[in-house]
Amino acid sequence: MAERMLKFVTVERGMPAKREVESRAKDFHEIYADFIDAKAKEQASRCSQCGVPFCQTHCPLHNNIPDWLRMTAEGRLREAYDLSQATSAMPEVCGRICPQDRLCEGNCVIEQSGHGTVTIGAVEKYLTDKAWEEGWVAPLKPARERAQSVGIIGAGPAGLGAADLLRSMGYQVTVYDRHDRAGGLLIYGIPSFKLEKDVVQRRSRRLADGGVRLRTGFEVGRDATLDELRASHDAVLIATGVYKARELTAPGVGSEGVVAALDYLIASNRRGLGDQVEAAHLDAAGKDVVVVGGGDTAMDCVRTAVRQGANSVTCLYRRDRTNMPGSMREVAHAEEEGVVFEWLAAPRAILGDASGVTGVRAARMRLGAPDASGRQAPEEAPGADFDVPAQLVIKALGFDPEDLPTLFGQPELKVSKWGTVKIDFRTQMTNLDGVFAAGDIVRGASLVVWALRDGRDAAEAIDAYLQAKAETPALVAAE
Repeated sequence: MAERMLKFVTVERGMPAKREVESRAKDFHEIYADFIDAKAKEQASRCSQCGVPFCQTHCPLHNNIPDWLRMTAEGRLREAYDLSQATSAMPEVCGRICPQDRLCEGNCVIEQSGHGTVTIGAVEKYLTDKAWEEGWVAPLKPARERAQSVGIIGAGPAGLGAADLLRSMGYQVTVYDRHDRAGGLLIYGIPSFKLEKDVVQRRSRRLADGGVRLRTGFEVGRDATLDELRASHDAVLIATGVYKARELTAPGVGSEGVVAALDYLIASNRRGLGDQVEAAHLDAAGKDVVVVGGGDTAMDCVRTAVRQGANSVTCLYRRDRTNMPGSMREVAHAEEEGVVFEWLAAPRAILGDASGVTGVRAARMRLGAPDASGRQAPEEAPGADFDVPAQLVIKALGFDPEDLPTLFGQPELKVSKWGTVKIDFRTQMTNLDGVFAAGDIVRGASLVVWALRDGRDAAEAIDAYLQAKAETPALVAAE
């Protein structure tokens, strides 16, 4: 190991080649090239193999990162892939879209010592793409079949991650989703320049080929109530995610040209998938665009607007760059692509009339005393208003849960004051027997990697529940 590892003192950190701005800003292809084999091995060899792997600790999935980096450096790529996928249902997705700068790479020991982090995400992406190319991704084939069935509501990362594990255990799994394709926000929310759609679709095909039934275009509450699904399955998992957009409060927000981020991104992704989308108000071509918000969704919107041919793109965020919740890498990409960031700025009013917007009047902000969360609360700086031209204003202020008890026709389902589904965190079960919940609908809007972790935990909890349920008759008979 000593000969192949610990190269961080002689080998500099290197990412795969990034496409030039002039070309990448005109299409929706991913911006990074693939590692060649030699480069992946070289970058993996920079791992310090530290005794306490903070990269693994700060990965929500607790991926065994140091070991698969060592295997990659040694050329044991098949073993490295097998180890990486042992804890993650979608390692190639995480390698592309995880904010590694805030998770594994941000806590890399050699980064703390000034040598530059190991490029963990790029190596993870390389390994799994290599596995698909070489045919190492095994078909989903359970060792034995079980008669019990599980219904999963939601085909996003939490639902699909749970389906993968439950089906591998032999359960009969049906996934229900309101959209016409499986994948949730991986398909319809995240732009292709971060996650090309064939990467998600091949995972869905693997599930379907392995016996998971995907029922798309199925809306619980319209096509069946939650009680009807409970009657059809031995257990049900709610993994709907959170889709209700938070509203912008300012005069003029009801004007034509003020749109929700998810509506905008879904329309763009549908066009990329070849669907006919008749919604000119959801296209940034030739327009001045203002995006309000500072999270990853806002970054997806500004970078999508650039690629649609916007005349200008401005992001308004009420706090400063340091306090921005989105990935700093995404901010850097957006700035390279010509996006203007107005830090410490918040919309005061939408200019124009009901038939269309002409701009945004923004107030300058300053950071005051910390609020209940410990973050400095933004407050207006008097007399510092300014106007930004806009014919399209995109609200990217985050997401809240929909009213599931009403939508599902199940008023007994308990939710928190925020609308998230309440669960017993020891069992992952809701207050309804045999009904579990996982992902953003429990946690609130969060990262894909956390949804995958929650889906895995829920699958293990459902397995324990169903095994206990299957053993109960035998115990009664023994008495």
